[in-house]
Amino acid sequence: METWFYVVESIDGDYANLKRTDIESDELKLVARALLPTDIEEGSKLKYELMQYFLI
Repeated sequence: METWFYVVESIDGDYANLKRTDIESDELKLVARALLPTDIEEGSKLKYELMQYFLI
């Protein structure tokens, strides 16, 4: 089981752009907001584990 950490870079309607923080990467991951915790905002920190996103 792997765990990844992200920060919400931007929110665009029904999608959010996430950037990995646990590794060096400039890539953004586009994720549907329906898969994310409801109370996220730009700058929120997330943990992805067991196919779910958690606000940390």
